[in-house]
Amino acid sequence: MKKSLSLKHLVGFASSGLAIVFSGQAVAQNAHRLIQKIDVRPTHLEVHTNDGLYKIRAYSNDVIETSFIPQGQVLSSFEQQSHAVVARPLTALTQFKESATHIDYATKGIAVQIQKSPFQLRYFYHGKLLTSEKLGYEKIESPEKNQERLSFNLDSQEMLYGAGARALGMNRRGHRLPLYNKAHYGYEEQSSQMNFGIPLVYSSKLYGIHFDNAAIGTLDLDSSKANTLTYETIGGRKTYQVIAGNDWQSLVGHYTQLTGRQPLPPRWALGHFASRFGYHSETEARQLIAQYRHEQVPVDAIIFDLYWFGKEIKGTMGNLAFDPDQFQNPKAMIADFNQQGVKTVLITEPFILTTSKRWQEAVREEVLATDHAGKPYTYDFYFGNTGLIDIFKPKARTWFWQIYKDLASLGVAGVWGDLGEPEVHPSALRHADGQLGADQVHNIYGHEWAKLVAQGYQKDLPNQRPFILMRAGYSGSQRFGLIPWSGDVNRTWGGLRSQPEIALQMGLQGMAYMHSDLGGFAGANLDDELYVRWLQYGVFQPIFRPHAQEEVPSEVVYRADRAKSLAKAAVTLRYRLLPYNYTLAFENQEQGLPLMRPLFFEDSSNPKFLAHSASYLWGQDFLVQPVTNPGQKQADVLFPAGRWIDFYSGRIYDGGRSHSVDVQEDHIPVFVRAGALIPMAAPMQSTQFYQEQQLELHYYHDASVVSSRGKMYEDDGVTPQAFSQGLYRLHQFESRFDASKSQLQIHLSQVHGKRMPAQNKQVKLTIHQIQDAPKQVHFGDQILKFEWDRQTQKLELEFTTNASKAGKRSNLIRVNW
Repeated sequence: MKKSLSLKHLVGFASSGLAIVFSGQAVAQNAHRLIQKIDVRPTHLEVHTNDGLYKIRAYSNDVIETSFIPQGQVLSSFEQQSHAVVARPLTALTQFKESATHIDYATKGIAVQIQKSPFQLRYFYHGKLLTSEKLGYEKIESPEKNQERLSFNLDSQEMLYGAGARALGMNRRGHRLPLYNKAHYGYEEQSSQMNFGIPLVYSSKLYGIHFDNAAIGTLDLDSSKANTLTYETIGGRKTYQVIAGNDWQSLVGHYTQLTGRQPLPPRWALGHFASRFGYHSETEARQLIAQYRHEQVPVDAIIFDLYWFGKEIKGTMGNLAFDPDQFQNPKAMIADFNQQGVKTVLITEPFILTTSKRWQEAVREEVLATDHAGKPYTYDFYFGNTGLIDIFKPKARTWFWQIYKDLASLGVAGVWGDLGEPEVHPSALRHADGQLGADQVHNIYGHEWAKLVAQGYQKDLPNQRPFILMRAGYSGSQRFGLIPWSGDVNRTWGGLRSQPEIALQMGLQGMAYMHSDLGGFAGANLDDELYVRWLQYGVFQPIFRPHAQEEVPSEVVYRADRAKSLAKAAVTLRYRLLPYNYTLAFENQEQGLPLMRPLFFEDSSNPKFLAHSASYLWGQDFLVQPVTNPGQKQADVLFPAGRWIDFYSGRIYDGGRSHSVDVQEDHIPVFVRAGALIPMAAPMQSTQFYQEQQLELHYYHDASVVSSRGKMYEDDGVTPQAFSQGLYRLHQFESRFDASKSQLQIHLSQVHGKRMPAQNKQVKLTIHQIQDAPKQVHFGDQILKFEWDRQTQKLELEFTTNASKAGKRSNLIRVNW
């Protein structure tokens, strides 16, 4: 049942108990916009004005959505739907209250306040003003294609983040940014337009605004210095969600609840990839993997660039089948690689060249985007004369997926979707049998491509987690398992310097697996120091994938001896961290937490952290400082509060300030939070050979830490939705230090799902920073042998847990001095 009220009937209608504080941002909206009627519906609020209709609804206590429908505007069914949001609006969350001057529509957390005259919308969270519409919706005349605008007031001091993948510095305020996915070949430290133009802006005031519209446009983050945030678009929905949180963890969590969370990738995705542009033949690929195994450098996957379907770069794109001259028996090759723990991933593109072997098939099956006359739209770009697969047409999606399904039947384990912006996408081109223009769907092409693959796996390969490497996407693409990378970065120090910022920003926007071509992609720059430093950074990056043009080898085994040795050490450490990293992936799936986290996750009130990307947190317990300058001997490291222990030397640093640290050749500066419990693994040549019954657990002791917690998640690494299906174990680690008793306790426990039994673990426990030899170490009721090294200050002991026993004394280590 709805209530429809004119303004003269509104007085005295509302419920009580709302406390909204007026403050700041009093810049009025459109003075000519007047309220004519209010409809309070069970699911939302409707505000009828003289020039349109506002619809306001809550998704939770932390997310509220506003849509404006201009008078006389009719949207197509495509434009009416959200391509980003998967959450459902919730009823019975909101309270409605009206006074002589304003109307409040509020949840227990987030609220919109509508000022009557002059008309204005303001957004609050727990009574604190977040932002307000400035002029709201406007029709505009623009030298660009943009025709419509939404504007918001900003405080003079708030910093802005988001807007997709850019290299601009962490605080992106002051920039006018195109929302048009576009590759930037050979970029370095600055790039204002890249492959992911996501219409999401975060504020240092702990709120975000997501503009829920697929069409191309522009985000202006106060470039005119008028304390104004502006979203402009060529058309479509005028819908946005305001998202709020008490801290950055909850804010990002609320956004990913709204747009979907990333499912766990296959475990092998956290291993090391062999990749370059590209491997020309089966012989070349076999020789490479044999070399990796001979030199005992761990590797989990090989990625084939476009030579798998053609001998030349140009003229063959769209073949999408192994070239029989260069790959005589791909099925046997893939099977042999699988036996060695190496998965096969193939590049694919959405372009079918007129010279390709599939051109006539694509025309006959009507799977290509068209011109206004309904004929395949063809045009020239770097690789040749081409058509574009119309993934907005159901029969084209079916056709494209069948190709992937056939490749999967050969044993191919992963999909690489390249050029999916699309790289060249003429505005005159039409999609969906002419119903949609290119500019309406450009930014969601990669998004829908990833969705196509994800849905195909769910239907035809339901027991296999997809690996979907994509160069372009949109808000919410993470829910399809999309693995993004930062494009064709220059193989220079400047290229390396931009990478932490890009990954940190994208992690905030749900794309937690953003990573770079390790070593850099573009340019024939043979620089072993740069290569090693990039791979050392890559240890603490979501995906470990060296990749480059073929003039300079990207593979560890083909580098000079010293570079190879240092790079191999980085790869080995990456594998030893597998249990910790897989647990980060689980946290991302369940909570939306990024794997790489800005320092302001620790303290959002510290101004030093808010624009900082020189260092970052890897999960909760590692602080990482990439080395981004040649010959660097020192690094000024900004430490969050607490005590931090050098991962390599054991030196202790007091947090809350910067320290100058020496830079070593064999690693970048990495620090562990005092009190951290870090699960690690024994070295392995592939994640396929991961010995899950063995656990290396490292505790970083410090007398200042009275108690701490850690965890480790494990499943079979293969099954989709393993956690929700009960196919998992979750291990809990706890420490407690009692200085008065000179005793340290470490307790291990596990819970498990109904489909995975409890498991005893053979544990090697290393306790760091132990300055004196213990008198005795107990495991339950047993006295354990131990080794203590005075020089390294490490205490080492081994035991086997008993998963069948519960209780505080079971699986309890007690160290007494």
